[in-house]
Amino acid sequence: MRENVRLPSAELQGRWWTWAASEPEATNPVADTDGSACGRNQPHDVWFLAGTFGGQVKRACEVPGGRPVAAPVINFVGDRQDCATFMRTTQGTVLLDGKTVEPETYSGDSITVQSTQGNPVTEEVGRFTATGCGLWVQLPSLAPGTHSLKIRGRSGDFSIGVDYVLTVAASSI
Repeated sequence: MRENVRLPSAELQGRWWTWAASEPEATNPVADTDGSACGRNQPHDVWFLAGTFGGQVKRACEVPGGRPVAAPVINFVGDRQDCATFMRTTQGTVLLDGKTVEPETYSGDSITVQSTQGNPVTEEVGRFTATGCGLWVQLPSLAPGTHSLKIRGRSGDFSIGVDYVLTVAASSI
């Protein structure tokens, strides 16, 4: 993914869920409480960030220069009916360096996920098709230096909050 190219919603969600379901709980980026698992299994063309299983965390993460960043504000994977229910009360905010970034709404896309045994993210193991939905942000590659990214999401009584300190390296391109 080049700097200003955005992934289609179904591709973004399928790739993100596969990334999130590729690690056991001890090294899973969604279960991460400080950012130490941020770099696990990152693809070469985009840098994924994770939410939480509920609640709030603060993470510090080093991001390679020249990579766009993508993250769910709040998301869900299940069937079409579950996504419709989830999206009825979904809301979220994103602040990048104190400036509002409008999340995109993905109401329900058919996605393909590949998950690893023992991951805490999906109930299914192996390759499966489901419906993905939620609020998402796709950011072009960030300038080298330190950035603050604050993500808040809610659906019903489930809420997440992640405060990221992103240190972006100078691009090697």
